Amino acid sequence: MFTAPAFAATCNAPGGFDAFIAEFKKEAAAKGVSRQGLAALDGLTLDPSVLAADKRRGVFKQTFEEFSGRMISRDRMTKSLRHMQAHAATLKKIEAEFGVPGADVVVIWGLEADFGVNLGKKAVIRSVATLAFDCHRTKMFQNQLTDALRIVDRGDLRPTEMLGDWAGDFGQTQFLPSSYYKYAIDFDRDGRRDLVHSVPDVLASTANYLKGYGWQRGQRWNEGDPNFEAIRGWNKAMVYAKTIATFAERLEGGSA
Repeated sequence: MFTAPAFAATCNAPGGFDAFIAEFKKEAAAKGVSRQGLAALDGLTLDPSVLAADKRRGVFKQTFEEFSGRMISRDRMTKSLRHMQAHAATLKKIEAEFGVPGADVVVIWGLEADFGVNLGKKAVIRSVATLAFDCHRTKMFQNQLTDALRIVDRGDLRPTEMLGDWAGDFGQTQFLPSSYYKYAIDFDRDGRRDLVHSVPDVLASTANYLKGYGWQRGQRWNEGDPNFEAIRGWNKAMVYAKTIATFAERLEGGSA
C-alpha cells in the first residue's frame, strides 16, 4: 500500500515563502493532490495582514448576557423565522437524514455569516498558506492548506470562489478547509459540494458537522443536555455555544 510521507514543509524556511510553497507542493503531490489543486499555489504571496490578525486574536471576553443580547437581535430572529418557513421542506429532509432540527441549523447560518451575506473577503488559500508558513501553528495550517487544495481538486469550488475570514474559515456557515473537506454534502445533487452558493448544501453540511461531533437524534441541546457538546464541537467558547442553544430554543418556539 502506498503511504504518503509524514514530513512537513519547513515553516519560516530560509528561502522564504516561495521556498516553503515549493517544498509544500512536493508534499501535497505525494499525498495525492493533482495538478488542478497544486495550481492554486502558483504565484501565491504572503499576506502580512493575516499574520497581524493572528497576533491580535483573542478569546471571548463578553459575558453570555452581553454576547447573546447582541447576537440574538430582533432582526436576526425575524430573518431566522422567515428562513425556517422558506426552507421548511429542505430542513425537514435534513432532520430526517442527520437528526438535527432546522432551528439549530438556521441559527448557526444566521450567527456565522448573517445567512450568507457576510462571507469575508480574504483569499482562503493565501490565508492558510500564510499561517502554514508561520511557525506559530504550522502543523494545523499545513493540514488546512492540503485540504483547501483537495477542495479545488475535487471540483467543489475554484480558488477565486474561496473567500473568507483571515483564519481561513469560509462559506455560508464558515467552515475551515479541513471541516469543509470532511463534512460538506452535495445535498442539491448538482455534482459539487458548494457551501458558498448552495443553501441546501450549506444547511445539510452544517447538520452533518454536528452529527459528526456526536449529535443525538431526538435529544435536546441546552447546557447539560446530550447535544450541547456537539454544539461545543462547533465552537468551544461557552458563551458562543450557549448563544446557539438559547437562540435555537427561542426559534423553535416560533416567535420573534
